[in-house]
Amino acid sequence: MIYLYAKAIHVIFVVCWMAGLFYMPRLFIYHTEAKDKGDKVYGVLHNQFTVMENRLWWIITTPAMYITIGSALLMLYYNSALLGQGWMQIKLGFVVALVIYHFKTQHIMYQLRDQKSSWTSGQLRLWNEISTLILFAIVFLVILKSTLNWIFGVVGLVGLAIILMMLIKVYKKYRK
Repeated sequence: MIYLYAKAIHVIFVVCWMAGLFYMPRLFIYHTEAKDKGDKVYGVLHNQFTVMENRLWWIITTPAMYITIGSALLMLYYNSALLGQGWMQIKLGFVVALVIYHFKTQHIMYQLRDQKSSWTSGQLRLWNEISTLILFAIVFLVILKSTLNWIFGVVGLVGLAIILMMLIKVYKKYRK
């Protein structure tokens, strides 16, 4: 029974965590593009984006990450046999990558706050897609569990990533 409660909490807070990870780079893009609006406007927007980023990060995204990890550890405690399964070991590798992504995103937030970021809006658009690809890989692993099936899924994701990059370039040309 505790396992199922932990699983429900896990799913809910994965959604919250991912929502934060998806939206934060969008804020970074807007924050970065605000520099093009002149010093006075940028000063106002910089302060507003800094507040928005901090609230999203510290009230939603980071607590959701810790609750996600805590509920996952509780599930693994109650069903430790999962740790012996290959798909779970690979999933945990992707989760580690997502945690690294989380803290790198935090670092970018600090750089923007301190006005020391060298990221372009195009680079941030690509950065935004990394969490999507990791999420897709994790979901394919959890649902399919078979190595061969998830490999095909991840290969499809790489194709999707290439298409997304091409669409971003087309969008960038269209905006200009």
